[in-house]
Amino acid sequence: MTDKEKYKALCNHELSIPLYIRDWWLDCVCGEKYWDVLLYINENHEIEAAWPFYKPFRGVITMPAHTQTMGIWFNPAFEDHKYSKNLARRQSIAGYFIAHLPAHTYFLQNFHYSFTDWLPFYWKGYCQTTRYNYILPPVENQDEWWDNLSGDIQRNIHKAQKKYHIEIQSNLSVELFMELNQMTYERQKKKPYHPEMLRKIIETSRLRNQGNIWGAFDGEGRLHAAVFIVYQKNCAYYVAAGSNPELRKSGAHAYVLWKAINDVMNDAPAFDFSGTMLQGVEHFFKGFGAQQAPYFVLSKGKMSMFDKMRFKLQTLKLTS
Repeated sequence: MTDKEKYKALCNHELSIPLYIRDWWLDCVCGEKYWDVLLYINENHEIEAAWPFYKPFRGVITMPAHTQTMGIWFNPAFEDHKYSKNLARRQSIAGYFIAHLPAHTYFLQNFHYSFTDWLPFYWKGYCQTTRYNYILPPVENQDEWWDNLSGDIQRNIHKAQKKYHIEIQSNLSVELFMELNQMTYERQKKKPYHPEMLRKIIETSRLRNQGNIWGAFDGEGRLHAAVFIVYQKNCAYYVAAGSNPELRKSGAHAYVLWKAINDVMNDAPAFDFSGTMLQGVEHFFKGFGAQQAPYFVLSKGKMSMFDKMRFKLQTLKLTS
């Protein structure tokens, strides 16, 4: 078996692997032949760590679209109770991976927030920028979670329920969601972000019974807002959303997200808001009682103008 085949087999049973580095997700956003993985295998032929990466063409390793983080995954089965020993082990594995990474003139990858030590990369000349995600930890008491919501979120939920009589429906069609998602970008005077790739992610996650779309409708049947959530055993992920620009004051976005989180909480106790550096969106996320989780963006080298054009064409190819 190749390392990639071994990793795919690992993804079939290992629950701790984050969504964005699972094989099926990478197939959707990278194309099956454009991503690869490095494995750290011990003397007992057990996988202690894995590092998937997206290589759209020779010399460039970067982030695919619709993917918040990637980075090194360390198998929790091999964690040591001694901090110093565990730190040394992780640094040794990271050093091994860096040495075996394919040759590149440009590297950029967002690492999962659980990765907290980038010293091995610093020692090899990589740069680091900190960005922020928001995570809602497992909620044991629904009333306690409601009390942790900000006043703005609580008021918007009540307004959607009582003033606008919003009702939440799951299993919204892909077509309705994509229309609403496009409205959001049009309001911001931006092009939709790789909509065909998003459609592929929605369809694939639904086939796997790992994704759903919740929509907020009023009594006249108008769709106010919708959210697309992907989930697995240990965590659910906020992937995309949309809202009708003419109906944004109804509080429906807060209500539909709150309802979606409630629905997935039993099967996926933690909720990953997938991060943002936009002030307004950050304010919205933390209003749900989510906790800040910094993560590293590691980079090295520069992408030439020629490679930037090649990368853009490659991404368009994947989404066509």
